Amino acid sequence: MTRVLVVDDQFLIRAGLVGVLNAAPGTEIVGEAGDGEEAVALAARTSPDVVLMDIRMPGMNGIEATEKILAQASDPAPKVLVLTTFDLDEYVYGALRAGASGFLLKDSGPERLLAAVAAVSGGDALFAPSVTRRLVEAFARQTGGAGVGGGGERPPDLATLTSREVEVLELIGRGLTNLEIADHLFISEATVKTHFNRTMSKLSLDSRAQAVVIAYETGLVTPGR
Repeated sequence: MTRVLVVDDQFLIRAGLVGVLNAAPGTEIVGEAGDGEEAVALAARTSPDVVLMDIRMPGMNGIEATEKILAQASDPAPKVLVLTTFDLDEYVYGALRAGASGFLLKDSGPERLLAAVAAVSGGDALFAPSVTRRLVEAFARQTGGAGVGGGGERPPDLATLTSREVEVLELIGRGLTNLEIADHLFISEATVKTHFNRTMSKLSLDSRAQAVVIAYETGLVTPGR
């Protein structure tokens, strides 16, 4: 059973999301929130598997709420799936930078919504990686490592990583799957996962999408290359 927290400041959109998810087998709605502060409090109380997070809300926006939810969560932390009206949205970039696992357009149909929830809850590497890379390429260079709408932290130093971990991070930034990375580096998929898990730990990352952002912001991957 996938436990979902739905966050959106518009009642009709929130109700529609809840209706679709409630009708899907294997999904349970553990709470609804109309703003970021309520979302943070509900996430702490209900420990959802997935948070559907509206990105632009009055008061605490989705970036700040994502940061707080992931910071306070016990292991395993919930997967945050950002809801947005525009695919090239600097606020969505900020949310991915803060640790969100992916994003979904609000005009997506029910099948797309359910597929996205299933993807992130099942530990899928990255939902819609090509779209996510396009978003990251659009904003990584212009932000210069400054967070959008969040704390403005600089990207981490990659000096703590081994040469192999750097290679894996670069290929993740280019959008390759673990299997593709394994084939490229002539190592097993399990070894790729080990290197990436160590990278996540060393750089204090919460999601693969966040790793893609870091790969661009540190210059490991160049937009358009």
